[in-house]
Amino acid sequence: MASVAHIRLAVLDDYAELAEKHFRSAGLNLESYHSFPKTLDPKTPDGLAALTAQLEPFNVISTMRERTPFPAELLTSLPNLKLLLTTGMRNASLDLETARQRGILVAGTQAKPPADSLDFRLPPSTHDTTTQQAISLLLSLTSRIPHDHRQITNPSTPDAWQSGFSIPLYGKTLGVIGLGKLGTNLARICVQAFGMKVICWSSNLDQSKADDAAAGAGLPAGSFTAVAKQELLRTADVVSLHLVLSDRSRGTLKAEDLALLKPSALLVNTARAGLIEEDALLHVLEKGRIAGAALDVFWKEPLPEDSLWRTTRWGEDGHSMVVLSPHMGYVNEVTMRWWYKEQAQEVKRWSEGESPLNIMNNPVSAS
Repeated sequence: MASVAHIRLAVLDDYAELAEKHFRSAGLNLESYHSFPKTLDPKTPDGLAALTAQLEPFNVISTMRERTPFPAELLTSLPNLKLLLTTGMRNASLDLETARQRGILVAGTQAKPPADSLDFRLPPSTHDTTTQQAISLLLSLTSRIPHDHRQITNPSTPDAWQSGFSIPLYGKTLGVIGLGKLGTNLARICVQAFGMKVICWSSNLDQSKADDAAAGAGLPAGSFTAVAKQELLRTADVVSLHLVLSDRSRGTLKAEDLALLKPSALLVNTARAGLIEEDALLHVLEKGRIAGAALDVFWKEPLPEDSLWRTTRWGEDGHSMVVLSPHMGYVNEVTMRWWYKEQAQEVKRWSEGESPLNIMNNPVSAS
């Protein structure tokens, strides 16, 4: 791999403006650096045209997982692109095969700083911030915090005080859809902190695997009970999703599935919006057919200004209680800063003719 004399770098979707410090301090031969913090959608003709015009000059692009996608239509419009950076080692919104065919190297990040690092102390895998976000959303929903905050700070409702009831979690049943690392972390906390019962389902989960997950979480066998999907939906007081989005898992919860939920049920999704059919969920919540939902992920991100998720008066006029957060599960400063530091290191290696450490594809003729 030949060294690169001049780097023309574009950074996309750096909402918090963290990236420049890391790229500037990495000793790169930057011919140009430009940050584009506004997310554009290449799936629309206007978005594709705008992104193409914006990114065409750059040979290196830094992108953030879950923000700007790079489908074939965009990749084929960027003749100068040689190195595409993303965060993490899995990004379904990048067309890796098209990148490979076009000789575009795609590199990710591991988010594994040295154990003795003082500046980048990431939590262990048993204490991830996505689970923290799921717990925060659940407690906000059961304690009515966003709703009551709006009421008591609204001058038009000066008499609003204890206008409803919180929901105790003790003894309730948590239904976990997807008992991987994140689902297991949430289940463990709900058992230990709130005394909840846990039932779980995924397409390949059985009781033996559920017992293994409980043992890995330091809980006795039988703490997690594997059940059929329909039983989970009919039985659970809280349903939380933790599946990876794929062709098989997309639309896991359709209208007929949501119809099985109890009127008192709560739904939490910090995984991927596409696991649920949006129109079906909106209908259920607008009709107040379940008690509430807490969402950190959406079908179009950032949420459009006119989105029903933004404009509906949730918790009023017969609508279910809804708590929303802007896909914050992974957005903590330590992780984000380390991701950009890793990206800068990968650009440094590539520019000096070395292979990046975290290659996600094998380009036909990367240079």
